[in-house]
Amino acid sequence: MSATVIGDAMVVSAAETQATAAKPVPQIEVEFVKCDCCGLTEECTPTYIERVRERYEGKWICGLCTEAVKDEIVRTQRLISTEEAMARHMSFCQEFVSSGPPPDPTVHLISAMRSILRRSLDCPRGLRSTPSSPTRKVGEIRGSGLARSESCFPALSG
Repeated sequence: MSATVIGDAMVVSAAETQATAAKPVPQIEVEFVKCDCCGLTEECTPTYIERVRERYEGKWICGLCTEAVKDEIVRTQRLISTEEAMARHMSFCQEFVSSGPPPDPTVHLISAMRSILRRSLDCPRGLRSTPSSPTRKVGEIRGSGLARSESCFPALSG
């Protein structure tokens, strides 16, 4: 009896699938838009484009530049507006593009990674994204924290 019910359900779902496949799927309207900071072109819906432009003084900025603007606000010592952070980031992007490609891209990448590493090491532990390990007091004896008393595998009899 259960085999018949499963078979009937499969026939119904196949018929429903064919009926929905015949209906046209509505197309979402998208536009290509160029970032006013870095020049990256993205494909977005008009609604999203308008929402970003409302947030950034009529300018459209890509997701990467949006994160960079947020980071600029967080990094500064004093409170700055989104407009000022965006102006700083746009200035940085213009300087970067006008400087041209580096003479040796490999050396440039290594230098950039070194800079990122140094900044992350200079950052206080509380601000890092990695969890901090427990600290030991001076003179504390270092011993094993957990000791295994028996194997986690059951004994094989045989």
